[in-house]
Amino acid sequence: MTSPAATLFRCLFAGQAGLLVLTPVLSDVARAFGVSAATAGQLRAVSGAVAALVALGLLAGGRRWDLRDLLSAGLTSIATASAASAVAPTFEVLATAQVVLGAGMALVLAAGLAAAARWAPDGERAKVLSWALIGQPIAWVVGMPVVGVLGAQSWRLTWLLPLAASLFALVGVHGRNREGPEPASAGSPLRRPGVTRWAAGELLAFAGWAGVLVYSGSLLTDAHGVAVTTAGTALGAGAAGYVVGTFLARRWVVQAARRLVLVTSPALAAAAVLLGSFRPSFGMSVALFALTALLAGMRMMAGSALGLDLGAGPLQAMSVRAAAVQFGYFGGSALGGVGLMLAGWSGLGAVLAVFLLLSAVVTATPRVMVKVGA
Repeated sequence: MTSPAATLFRCLFAGQAGLLVLTPVLSDVARAFGVSAATAGQLRAVSGAVAALVALGLLAGGRRWDLRDLLSAGLTSIATASAASAVAPTFEVLATAQVVLGAGMALVLAAGLAAAARWAPDGERAKVLSWALIGQPIAWVVGMPVVGVLGAQSWRLTWLLPLAASLFALVGVHGRNREGPEPASAGSPLRRPGVTRWAAGELLAFAGWAGVLVYSGSLLTDAHGVAVTTAGTALGAGAAGYVVGTFLARRWVVQAARRLVLVTSPALAAAAVLLGSFRPSFGMSVALFALTALLAGMRMMAGSALGLDLGAGPLQAMSVRAAAVQFGYFGGSALGGVGLMLAGWSGLGAVLAVFLLLSAVVTATPRVMVKVGA
C-alpha cells in the first residue's frame, strides 16, 4: 500500500495540475476563441464558483462518504474535464468543461487535506499535511515546463498533464482500503468558535494568491514579451519557492500557526504589489514571483493547520476551507481581472494586496488555537 503522504501528494498534484495549465497559455486561449485575456481568465472563475458550491455541499453530506470514494470521484472528474477541454470546439464548451473540473478540484482538495489528518500515523499530522500541500507547488515546478513545451505546440496539448496526473493518482487511491465515513458531529462547523473568522481569512488570502496564479503567466508573456515555453519554465522554477515555504512553516505550525498567518499575510501583500508594479526585467519578475510563492507556501500551510485544529472534524473543516479557497479563487480571478483592465498590472497587484491585508485583519483573533502535533 502506498504511504498516505505519497498518495495525497499525487492527489493534490493532480488537482493543481488542472488549475495551472491555463496560466502560461491564457493569451493563446484568448486568441484562439477571439476573447480578451481578462475574459479568458474568467475560466478559472467558473471552475472556482462550481468548486465552492461542491465544497458547501460536502458540509451538509460529506460525512456520509468515505474519503477514498471522494478522492476517486474528484480525480475521475478532473480526468474527464481535461479530456473535454483538450478537444473543446468553442469557448462555451471549454467553460462547461471547467464546471466538471471545478467539482473535481473541490473533492480532491477537501478530501485530500482531511485524509492528511485522518490517515496520518500518530504524531505525524504536520508531516503528512506538508507533503500533501506541496503536491500543489510541485505540480508547478514539474508541470510548468511541461506545459510550456506542450503549449508551444498547442494550448490543447497542455491538458494532457492533468489527465495523466489524475489517472496516476487514482492508482494510489484505489490501493487504499475503505475506512468508512467520519464520525458524525452535531451542528454546523461554522458555529464553532473561530471557524467563521478562519474561513473568511482563508477566502481573502486565496483571493490574493489566486490572482497571482491566474495572471502571472500573462504578465511574463505580455509585459516582457517572452515565449510561452520560457514563461512556463520560469514559473515552474519560481514555484519551488512554495515548496520551501511549506517546509519552513512546518517547523513552526505546531506552536505558532496563527502568528505565522498574521506575519506572512502582509508580507505576501507587499510581494504582490511589487510583482505587479515593479517590472524592470524578466528576471526580476521571476524572482518576485518566487518570493511571492515562498510567502504563500508559509501562509497556506499555517492556515491549513489552523483549520484542522478547530474541532470541526477533518472533512468538514477542510470542506469549509475548500469552499473558502474556491470563493477566493473566484473573487481573485474576477476582481483581479477588473484591476488589470482598469489600471494594468499595477492595478492587479493593488487589488490582490488588499485581499491579503484583509485576510490578516480578519484572522486576528485570540480564540484560534493550534495543536497540530497532537
